[in-house]
Amino acid sequence: MPRARPLRESSGKEPNGRYSKRAASFDDSPSARRSSVNSEESPTKRMKLDHQPAPIPSSSINNMYNFAKPNHVDLTNGNGPAVMTKVQKPSFTMAKPVGTANETGPRKIVVKNFRKTPRSDPEKYINGVSAQLDAALSAILADEKLPHSNEELYRGVENLCRQGRAPQLYKSLREKCHEGIKTYIEKPLLAQASTLDDAAMLGAVMGAWETWNSRLKTIRSIYFFLDRSYLLNSPSLPSIEEMGTIEFRDIIFLPQPLRSRILNGVCGLLAADRETQRDEKRRYVLRKAIRMFHALSVYTSSFEPEFLARSSSYFSSWSDEKAASLDLAHYIDESVKLIEDELERCSSLGLDSTTQKTIETYLLDLLVDQEDRQKKMLETKGVSQLLKEDKEDTLRRLYSLLDWRESTNLSEKLRVPFEAYISENGSDIIFDEAREHEMVPRLLAFKSKLDLIWKKCFREHEGLGHSLREAFEAFINKSKRSTMTWGTDNPKPGEMIAKYVNLILEGRMKVSSGHANATRANNNDDVDMASEDEDAEITKQLDQVLELFRFLHGKAVFEAFYKKALAKRLLLNRSASADAEKSMLTRLASECGAGFTHNLEQMFKDMELAREEVKSYNLMLEEREKRPDIDLTVSVLSSSAWPSYPEITLNIPRNVQQAATLFEEHYKQRHSGRKLEWKHSQAHCQLKAVLPKGVKEFVVSSLQAVILLLFSNPSSNDELSYVQIQAETGLDDIQLKRTLQSLACGQYRVLRKNPKGKEVNTDDTFSVNANFSHPKYRIKINNIQAQETKEENKETHERVAADRHFETQAAIVRIMKGRKTITHANLVVEVINATKSRGVLDQADIKSNIEKLIDKDYMEREGRDDGLNVYCYVA
Repeated sequence: MPRARPLRESSGKEPNGRYSKRAASFDDSPSARRSSVNSEESPTKRMKLDHQPAPIPSSSINNMYNFAKPNHVDLTNGNGPAVMTKVQKPSFTMAKPVGTANETGPRKIVVKNFRKTPRSDPEKYINGVSAQLDAALSAILADEKLPHSNEELYRGVENLCRQGRAPQLYKSLREKCHEGIKTYIEKPLLAQASTLDDAAMLGAVMGAWETWNSRLKTIRSIYFFLDRSYLLNSPSLPSIEEMGTIEFRDIIFLPQPLRSRILNGVCGLLAADRETQRDEKRRYVLRKAIRMFHALSVYTSSFEPEFLARSSSYFSSWSDEKAASLDLAHYIDESVKLIEDELERCSSLGLDSTTQKTIETYLLDLLVDQEDRQKKMLETKGVSQLLKEDKEDTLRRLYSLLDWRESTNLSEKLRVPFEAYISENGSDIIFDEAREHEMVPRLLAFKSKLDLIWKKCFREHEGLGHSLREAFEAFINKSKRSTMTWGTDNPKPGEMIAKYVNLILEGRMKVSSGHANATRANNNDDVDMASEDEDAEITKQLDQVLELFRFLHGKAVFEAFYKKALAKRLLLNRSASADAEKSMLTRLASECGAGFTHNLEQMFKDMELAREEVKSYNLMLEEREKRPDIDLTVSVLSSSAWPSYPEITLNIPRNVQQAATLFEEHYKQRHSGRKLEWKHSQAHCQLKAVLPKGVKEFVVSSLQAVILLLFSNPSSNDELSYVQIQAETGLDDIQLKRTLQSLACGQYRVLRKNPKGKEVNTDDTFSVNANFSHPKYRIKINNIQAQETKEENKETHERVAADRHFETQAAIVRIMKGRKTITHANLVVEVINATKSRGVLDQADIKSNIEKLIDKDYMEREGRDDGLNVYCYVA
C-alpha cells in the first residue's frame, strides 16, 4: 500500500525579510510520481517565483507531518492503516519568475487541488483483511476459486504482521487448517473406509496427502511473510509446512481405524511384492507411501516396527519350509536369492539403512546362524555332493552366506567337509586298481579343480587353503597292503608319479599345443620353433607333476622307479630332450637335496665316460686294422649308481662274443683291477633282414636278435620248434615265451606261429613270415624290452620295503645307543620323528623291527615291577 512521505524541505527569504520553512505532502504512488515528474518537465507549466516571502502560520508548521488526508494511509499513529480509498492526484504549478535573469531568491511550490479527507478507522481495516484471509482459506480448503488475488492477500498478511497481529493470525490459520482437514479430508476417508480394502484405502490416504500438500503450498505462499518473519524467530512454533504436516498426521494417521488400515495396506503390498513377480506400479505406490511416512515422521515410530515384525515372521516360516523340503544346493540358492531380493527391495523402496541392516540381521539369524541351519549347510554329504558336481555358483553362494558375518567366522567350519571330500575322493583315486595307470592325470585334474574352487568360490580363504594342502598330503601318502603294491605298505602314488614323469621325458605325453603339431606336420622349415614349443610344453607338464611330488612323504618309492626309468631312457636312447632331463634333475635337487640326486647325476656321468671308452676302443681297432664284422657299442656303468639287473642265461652268437671279449681286454688294459659283468638283458641290436617283400632294418633287444638269427640260414619253409629255440638260446621259459610273443604275436609279426594264437606254448613251431611287409624301412620291435614286467615291479616294491625296514632298524639302534634305556612309547615317537623325512611309519612296523633287533641281541627288555615296557641297549 503506498505510503505518504514528506517532501524535502527548502528554505527561502520571504518578501517581508523573514525566513521560514515550507513543506508539502504528496502521494507517493506511481501515478502520483509520474504526475509530479510531468509537472516539472512540461513546457506548458511555469514556476511562479515570489521574492516576497509571506509569514507562515503556526498551524501550517504543526501540520507539516500530518498525513491524515483522504487519499493517504497514516502508519504513524500506532493504530494501523485505515481503509484504502481512491487516491486524489494533486496538481502542481510553478510560479513564473519575476525580474531579471540575474535575480536570485527562494522558490515557492504551490500544490493545488489537495483536498482534506476524513481519518480512516484501523480496526475496520484489520477486520476487513481478516475477513478476506478467512474467505481465501475457506476457498483453498474447499478447493474453490480464490475471491482475491494472491498479491492482495499477501499484502494483507504483511500489514497485519507489521501491526503486531501475527500471533492471532497464526492461531486463526491453524484452527482453519484443523477444521479443513477434519471436514474435507477425514470425513470423506472415513466414509470410504467401509467399502475399500486396505490397499485401496492406502491409495485414498495417499491421494488425500497429495491434495493436502498442494493446498498447503498455496496457503504457505499467501502466509509466507508470517512464516519467515514471525514463525522463523519462534522456536516453539512450527512453520506453516510443519504445522500442516502435524495436523494431517494427528487427524488422519494417528487415530484408529485409519492408522491400522494404512499400515495393513503397505505391509500387504510388501507381502505381495515378496510372493509374486516384481511389479513396477506396485513399487511406485510403495515408494510414495514410504516417502509419506518419512514426511509425517511416523516411519520409525509406526511403520518400521510393523514392517520388521511381519518380515521376521515371514522369514521364519520361509526358512522352516525350505529347510525341510529342499536339498542343500537348492536351499543355498533360494536363501541367497531371498537375501538379495530383500536388500534390493529395501534399496529400491527407499527404506532407511537401519531397516536394511535389521532385515539383513534377521535373514542371517534365521537362515545361517541357527544351529539346525548350520548343520544342514555344513553337512559333509551335502557339501561333498556340491564339490563332486562342480556347482561353482552354489559353492560361491554357500561361502558368501557363511562368510557374511566375519565375526562369527563360520567359513572356518567349512574346512571339515572340505577336507573330508578331498580325502574321500583322493583315496578313491589312489586305490583304484582298475585305473591305476590313470592315477596321476586324475590327481592333476583333481588338484586343478580344487585350486579353482578355492580361488573362485572360497575367495582364497587362508584356512581353506591350508585344509586343501593338508588333506591332499594326507591321502596321497596313504598306504594299503594290496596287490597294487605286492603286499607291501609302499604308497602307490610315488611309483605312478615316477612313471608319469618317464612318459613326459620320453615325449609320449600328448602335447596340448595344436600349433606345434601342425608345424611339425606341415612345415619343415619351422622345426626349431616346433621343438621350442614342445620343450615348453614338457617343462609345463613337469611343473604340474612336481606339485604332486611335493606332497610325498617317503620319496624312496619314487626314487627307485625313477632311477629304473631313467636307466632305460639312457640305455635305449629314448629321452625326448636332454635339456628336459637336466631340468628335471635340477628340480629334484632343489626339492630333495643333492643327496637325493647323487646317483642320478652319476648315471649321466657314466654315459659320458662310456662314450669316451667307445671312442678309445674304435681308435684301437683302427690301429690294428682288424675290425670285427659287427659294430659294438658298450656302456660301462657303475654298479653302485645304477639299478640292479637280474642275471639271465643267453647263448650269444660267436661273432658277438668275440667282439665283447676284445672290448673287455681293451678296457682292462686301461683300467686295471676292474671287473666287467655283461648285462645282456639290457642290450639292443640293429639287424638287417632281407625278406621276400623287401629289405628291412629291425631295432630289437638282444634276446630278440638271438632268436631272429636262428632263422638267418634255413629256407623259408623250415620251421623251428619251441624246444629247439630254447636249446639254441639257453633262455628260460619266462624270457623265451615273452620274447617269442613279441616277434610272432605282437604288432610286427616277423615270425609266424603255428598254431595261431596270442599265447606261446611249448609245442608251438615258428618260421619266417614271408608275407611280412611295412611301409617303413626301419622298424622298432623292442617295446617289450622297454616295458616293465610284473616281476620287475614286484622286485622293486619288495626292495624298497626291505630298505625301509633296514632304515627303521638303523634308526632304532641309533636312538638306543644314545638313550641306553627308553620306554616303548618314547621309542616309537622318536623313531617316527627320525624317519618322517622318508615317510610316516606304521607303529606295527616299528614294533616288528624292535622284535627283530631283540632277536639279533641289539637290545633287550627290562623287567619292571611297575609294568612299563622298557628297552635297554646291549653294547
